[in-house]
Amino acid sequence: MAIGPTLKTSIDYSELLTPLDWAVFTLVLLSTYLFVYIGHRLKKKTDTKEKGESVVEILLMGRQLTLPFFIATLVATWYGGIFGVTQISFEKGVFNFVTQGAFWYLTYIIFALFLVKKINSYHAITLPELVGKMFGPKSQKLSSWFNLLNVLPIAYVISVGLFLQTLFGGDLMVMSTLGVIFVMTYSIGGGFRAIVFSDFFQFFIMCSSVALVVLYSAFHFGTIDYLTAKLPSTHFDPMGGESLLTTLVWGFIAMATLVDPNFYHRCFAAKSSDVAKKGILLSTVVWFLFDICTTAGGMYARAALPDAPSNKAYLIYALQILPEGLRGFMMAGILTTVISTIDSFLFIAGTTVSYDMLPQKWKNKPIVHHLGVLIVGLISLLVSFIFQGSIKDAWKTLGSFAAACLLIPMTLGHIFPKRISDNDFVLSSILATITMTYWRHTEHTGIWIEVDALYIGLLTSLSTILLLQAKKRLLN
Repeated sequence: MAIGPTLKTSIDYSELLTPLDWAVFTLVLLSTYLFVYIGHRLKKKTDTKEKGESVVEILLMGRQLTLPFFIATLVATWYGGIFGVTQISFEKGVFNFVTQGAFWYLTYIIFALFLVKKINSYHAITLPELVGKMFGPKSQKLSSWFNLLNVLPIAYVISVGLFLQTLFGGDLMVMSTLGVIFVMTYSIGGGFRAIVFSDFFQFFIMCSSVALVVLYSAFHFGTIDYLTAKLPSTHFDPMGGESLLTTLVWGFIAMATLVDPNFYHRCFAAKSSDVAKKGILLSTVVWFLFDICTTAGGMYARAALPDAPSNKAYLIYALQILPEGLRGFMMAGILTTVISTIDSFLFIAGTTVSYDMLPQKWKNKPIVHHLGVLIVGLISLLVSFIFQGSIKDAWKTLGSFAAACLLIPMTLGHIFPKRISDNDFVLSSILATITMTYWRHTEHTGIWIEVDALYIGLLTSLSTILLLQAKKRLLN
């Protein structure tokens, strides 16, 4: 077993980071702006004066998203919570790979094989618009609110704040605000094409950085023998010492992918259904490798720095084992991982406000979309403070509502087209929201402690739809 370097649970970044590290870090950030500029220039060349075409260009890149760019933007968008997954792997080991990886892979494959062609046949621009075409106008309006809740980048605003706080100190609120302002400076202009081009660059940086941490960890400390000797046995338990019900909650949250606006948005923007299908399957392979790196990196951090703060341990650990220059690259990799998610979420949230919530006459005005991005950026900052820096709580709370209220009616709507009415969708979603909120804010004893609010919401949604369908059969 390798001995490895002596590491500290807290570090002085001003002493550890060299001018070369800061130069590399700055160069990566400037390169992000360069790729945004390229995307913006291409948008200007391809844009058209026709309003119908203009909104498709701004929001969907003219439906010309090719396979390499599809993979890059989908993968980059999906991994902004790197501090969340590394915190879970630091605290619970392979439990992270199961709950934040394996459950999700199954959902991705289901989406690619069974949903892509169905959803593209509707020729919608947004997820709420698709819901409207499937169920009706009331469902479209209601789903736009759930959609907005789902894409508010709360967890990722916390992540960028934690990152900047770790490097520079200061208040988490201030650091989160600075991070969001940085992202909004380039995500507002250029439309979806600019987002895609920035994601394409950030994709390679983020994947390379997490791989470097694992490679240098193995070089300094060894592989599985080191981890098994240093970590609690529960770190190799797929359930991490948690109950089966608690573990399975993450499986149902992963199923929220089936109603995730980012997945739908990329499919709407793809050149064809075949590109979207292949793109999701190939992205799943990348996610698998990425999850191995983040899980292993978090576990190495726990083995080497067991007393480090779990939400910052991965960064503290990584910066100490990497050599000069690569430390700056690693910092840039973590930051691009977060901001590549924030920009996409802000863009889609802004689209939800400007395209789905406002009257028809405002839909084709770019300035309205820009204002929508600004509004949701402010809302995201304000709500992020409610969760007090807990990325896991933000994911679980917001993801639960999206999964419970939309998953059942939309899944059944795909399987049994036109069977669920506009009113059925609305009633099931509202009742699921009410029961989940009640369950989340009441105390429980005995076995009921293990029953998450998500289960209550899903059961309410399913029961409501089944009862309404049974009533229709009786009346007929």
